[in-house]
Amino acid sequence: MLEIKGLTKLYRNVAAVDNASFTVRPGEVTGYLGPNGSGKSTTVKMITTLLEPTRGQVLLDGRDIRSDLGGFKQRLGYVPEEPILYSYLTGLEYLQLLGRLRHLPPERVSRKANELLELFSLGAYRHAPIATYSKGMKQRVLISAALLHDPDVLILDEPLSGIDVTSAQLFQHLLEELARAGKTILYISHVLEVVEKVCARVVIIYKGKIRACDSVEKLRDLMNLPSLVEIFAQLAEERDLQQTARDIVGVMKA
Repeated sequence: MLEIKGLTKLYRNVAAVDNASFTVRPGEVTGYLGPNGSGKSTTVKMITTLLEPTRGQVLLDGRDIRSDLGGFKQRLGYVPEEPILYSYLTGLEYLQLLGRLRHLPPERVSRKANELLELFSLGAYRHAPIATYSKGMKQRVLISAALLHDPDVLILDEPLSGIDVTSAQLFQHLLEELARAGKTILYISHVLEVVEKVCARVVIIYKGKIRACDSVEKLRDLMNLPSLVEIFAQLAEERDLQQTARDIVGVMKA
């Protein structure tokens, strides 16, 4: 189990994330939602050790991840929001490089890399430079890289960015299979319809503070709202969005 306890990040005494606490359980997908600037990316960077928290802890199976960073990173698969890749490498070379960095046997890495690229419809492009890939293809390489070493924990930050409809459907099924395999999955997304389908629980953050942490069904019942979209709007938006849309059209006509 991944536990986030009192996680806080201050910038000049202003909290980007303020005392965030929640758990991500094995065998289920936990959605992490919030509008732009709410603190999602800062939280993810602290969990993945890319950013040092001001206060708080991240625990994996009851142990502070910073007590064994190398061990934690071996158990972590991470898809970042931005597809930053070595564009001069081919898709296959990139996965082989990551396999070597994780000290996996070369023959096993090559086999798994080729199989993953084939399954993600990238087999025909495995020897092409990543610079020639579309955004969606790069995302599929990143997802392959996150799965290559069979991690226990998956942090997926906007993994569907730029992905086509077929690949998005495959990814939904993949999330379900990964959960059945007992993986601990934190899924960050703006696509609330997908979150509602695949996530057992959701955490909603707004202005650095956790506003909700429960199953979608319980949140629907508690708030007497029919969908996650409306729950999210209620908890994480202070504006009347319909009126704002009217105002925008009014400005256009003025």
